[in-house]
Parts: sequence; C-alpha cells; structure tokens
Amino acid sequence: MSDGKMGFQDTAGLYGAAAVLRLALFTFFPALPDLLTSRVEVSTPVTSFKRLQEGLFLYNHNVSPYDGGVYHQAPLLLPLFSLLPDPSTYPFFTYLLYILVDIASAEALYRIAESGEAAASKLFTSARKERKWGGYVVAAIFLFNPFTITTCLGRPTNVFTTCAILHAVAKAIAGNPLTSMLALSFAAYLSMYPILLLPPLVLLAYDRQHPSKKNPSLIQFACTTVLAVVVSLSALFIISYLLTESWEFLPSTYGIQLTLTDLTPNVGLWWYFFIEMFDSFRSFFLGVFWLHLSSYVGGLSIRIRSQPLAVITILLGIFSIFKPYPSIADISLSLAVVPLFRHVFPLMRYTFFAASTILYSAFLGPAFYYLWIYAGSGNANFFYAITLVWSLGQSLLVSDLAFAILRDEWEVERPEMVGKDIRQI
Repeated sequence: MSDGKMGFQDTAGLYGAAAVLRLALFTFFPALPDLLTSRVEVSTPVTSFKRLQEGLFLYNHNVSPYDGGVYHQAPLLLPLFSLLPDPSTYPFFTYLLYILVDIASAEALYRIAESGEAAASKLFTSARKERKWGGYVVAAIFLFNPFTITTCLGRPTNVFTTCAILHAVAKAIAGNPLTSMLALSFAAYLSMYPILLLPPLVLLAYDRQHPSKKNPSLIQFACTTVLAVVVSLSALFIISYLLTESWEFLPSTYGIQLTLTDLTPNVGLWWYFFIEMFDSFRSFFLGVFWLHLSSYVGGLSIRIRSQPLAVITILLGIFSIFKPYPSIADISLSLAVVPLFRHVFPLMRYTFFAASTILYSAFLGPAFYYLWIYAGSGNANFFYAITLVWSLGQSLLVSDLAFAILRDEWEVERPEMVGKDIRQI
C-alpha cells in the first residue's frame, strides 16, 4: 500500500471532521461566505471569488474576461468553474470543491511531516529529531486553523496555489522531481510568486533522490528540473492562449502584480506606500520592492543549504509579509509548515510575543477597516497602522524560526555550546 493511501486511511476521521465543520458553517451561516468574500483581509484583486464570478460571466457569454480590468486571475480557472453549477443557485458544489482542496493540502502536509525531512535531511540531522509532531497533528493544525477555515469560507483562489505548493514539496520529498516541478509550475501559473521557491525546491528534490538511482551532478539535475518548469509553464501559457485567443491575460494576470496597478487595500505593505508615491519614483520603488522580495531566495538557499525544507518554510513566511497582494490565506500556508519544525520550538525566543501580536492585529484589523470605510471616523492610516502590526508579528515569527534553525545547526556543529548564550562581539 502506498504512503499516500496509508496517510489518508490514518487521517480519514480527521478529514471527515474538517469537512463536516466547513459544511456546517456553509449551511448554518449562509450569509457568511459572501460576507467573507468581500473582506479585504480574505480577498485581493488577484484572488477574489467575486471577481472570478465576473470573469466567468464574461467567459460564458463569449466576451474576453479581461475586458474592463476586473478579472486578474489565470485563464484556466474559468473552464474549471464553468463546469460547476451557478454558485448563487447551487452553491454546494463550489463549497465541496474548496473543502476537497483543503483536504488535499492537508494530505500533502501529512506526507511531508511523516517523512521527517524537517529534522533529518540528507545533509543535516538535528540532535532534537525525536521531538516532533506526526503528520496527523500537523494536518489537524492546518485544517482547524481559523485562518484556513476563513479562507475556505471566503473562497479565494489562493487555496489552489497553497495546494499546489504543498504537493510540490511533498513530491520532491517523495523522490518525484518532475511531478514536483509540474506542481510548482501550476502554482506559479496561478500566482506568479511561487516561482521564487524553485531554487530550494530543486535542492530538496536533489537531496531526496532514490539512492539506487545513478544520481547526476547538482548542475545537471538543476538544468533538467528548470527545463521541466519552463516546458510546463510554456504549455500552460499556450493552453491559456488557445482558450482566450489572445495574450492579454499576461499583463492582466501577472502584469498587475509586477506594476501594482490596482491599489485596493489589503493586509500587505505595498498599497498604501504606492498610493502616496509620486509617479516619477514609482518604477524605481517597484523595482526595489520586488528586488527585496526576491533577494532572500539566494542567500537563504546558500546559507541553509543543508536544510532545503527550512528555506522553503522561511520563504513562505517572507512571502506572506512582502508579496504585493497578501491575504490571510498566505499566513495560513506559512503557519501550516511551521509545526514541521517542532524540534526547534524550545530554541525560539519570542513565540508568545509574535503570537500575541498576530492575534491582536487579527482582531483589531476588521475594526480599524470599519472605522475607516463605514463609520467615517478614521482614515487610511488607521487600517495601514494595524497592517504594519500584522506584518511585525509575522516578521517576529519568521526571524525567530530562522534563528532557532540556525542555532540548532550550530549546536550540532559545536556540542560544547549547547544551552549557552550567544553574544555578538
């Protein structure tokens, strides 16, 4: 029996409970999905379910979905959702799709956790490797995370990206590099930013090759996997062109993220900054922001080469802070992979402060947005201030996890320093 089938059987009750909870919320609170769909914390211009419905309406009436500048999502989502009954009349099938995607993501997480890759990779084995959570616990943390549940109810298209990223990591660990690259290509096709995960994912897939195979050099392996990504993305783009009969989906889907033409408020750091930005400086700071986001990839991949999964985990946290259009779906993915590193939790220093900051901003964010938009007793500074606190909490968590991973590595290299304070001289 394959590991995937064993994992699903072991966690069938967990997946059933998660599905029942989501169905109950959809059923007993019918107004909740539409309420959450309109929330800026859940939906962004490039992931909104409402915008998807508008694009789908145009698509079904043989009008280009990219006319009018409302729809900014991948073309292949349109035929997928056109197969489902109208959500306004028969919403159950749409609910079921999102629930199944959440469960598929949890199944990938289960396999990642059960592999033990986080604590014992090919090039590094933690002295604390026995102190870990099994796949059941990690999957449960993801499925019952309020951010994950809220994302499922709000139905943004981030859930498909999350699922693709987790399956790319799971397939890389399972020794299936080409399948992993195909999953990463699909994630990058949907959201663009996952392509930055390519270097650590290539390293992870290289390390996890089956020892019985005649392993090529890292350079040969990297060239093969990068070629697989290029071919996969090219195929997806060509199919999209045949579907829409034009290339206008490229600037509408990816150009908006590169140029930030839609400044709808969100929980990120970009929108307010570029509202205040003079047009003459806009291109320069767009380049700076994108350079900043991508600059972490190389440094982390080189410095923590022995733990590619740790690099991916840290990068997912960084993306949830610094990408152009973040939402709570991004922190849901980031928090899903953090429990894989249960063995370094005792080395983390600011866990309580980071968790308190994230919860504080999660509760006050909607209140500040209400004061600004509806009550009229605040302004944009109210909401942007709380998004800064939100990003601060995530930054603390990511930096603290990076410290704990490096400290764990250092203690393995120098056992005599276990338990001693580090002082910079």
